Amino acid sequence: MTINRRKLLGSGAALAGAVTFAAATPALAQSGAVKWRMQALWDPGTTPQKFEERFVKRVSELTGGKFTIELFAGGQIVPAAQAFDAVRGGAFEMMKTFDGYEAGKIPAFAFTSTIPFGFPESDQYEAWFYEMGGLDMAREAYGAAGLMYIAPTIYGQEPIHAKMPITKIADLAGKKGRFVGLASAVMGAFGVSVSPLPTGEVYSALDKGVIDIADRGDLTANFEAGIAEVAKHVVLPGVHQPTTATSYVANRGAYEKLPAEFKAALAVAAREISASLRQHILVQDALVLEKYKAKGCTIHTFDPADILANRPKAVAAWQAATKDNALAKKILDSQVAFMKRLGVLA
Repeated sequence: MTINRRKLLGSGAALAGAVTFAAATPALAQSGAVKWRMQALWDPGTTPQKFEERFVKRVSELTGGKFTIELFAGGQIVPAAQAFDAVRGGAFEMMKTFDGYEAGKIPAFAFTSTIPFGFPESDQYEAWFYEMGGLDMAREAYGAAGLMYIAPTIYGQEPIHAKMPITKIADLAGKKGRFVGLASAVMGAFGVSVSPLPTGEVYSALDKGVIDIADRGDLTANFEAGIAEVAKHVVLPGVHQPTTATSYVANRGAYEKLPAEFKAALAVAAREISASLRQHILVQDALVLEKYKAKGCTIHTFDPADILANRPKAVAAWQAATKDNALAKKILDSQVAFMKRLGVLA
């Protein structure tokens, strides 16, 4: 789940065979039909993948069936770690990704995926994107790599799954953990030995004791993946990822050839799915916690005072994670100012 960057590719040969434009055949020229391929993050049949199915269906509905997106599960076209370069190079037109996977190479992405110990509410993070200029800044970050950031899908916390009790922040020190993006830097600051394993390796790594604790996905997705079988302790709130943004990202050359109404359909469908998935997770979290308990898991909850006391250490890790990159600093400054206005930060 890592990748590469830079130059904008030309729209011709690099996209050949990847996207069907109106001029490709006389029939399509008459209908204006476009067909894309998209690789998502998720395993087939899982709840988040079902919401991606709803996304591509909605795009088709909004365009009268003229813009269709063939959906693939994570790793079906290329390994997850290669998706960034594959979309950039035109192998397929679109991906659902988590920006944090590329944060080591593009520092701005650390802050467009999650803010550990940051925004506690999903609506606050979504408001930063849509009301505070975050969307434009995310697009600037992706634009340098020849990609088009369409929109985020924003939902709530992701838990920490552990093989032993974790009842306070200090218990994280000395543990081996799987975290990605900005969470890697912040958990490292709290003494965790971090391995940025692909999502698909989390189950086996916990099972074999390669790691002690792990972030993976939301509570329901993790239960569906069987994490309750290999880690009997669930730690909430997920301070490493209190709110989450995954991203719809397209090849810029392919995107720029779309008619305006197709671009609008992508944006509208993306925001609809963001709200519907978030609401679904809100309902499911309470239900799935009972399923974890039925599997013999113990639920641990961090004291709010403990979180508050440790937030300054996280803020220092945020600052370091900008790597003095101008755009990353601009994004973080914007977020910090908004969090202060909201009372999240003093």
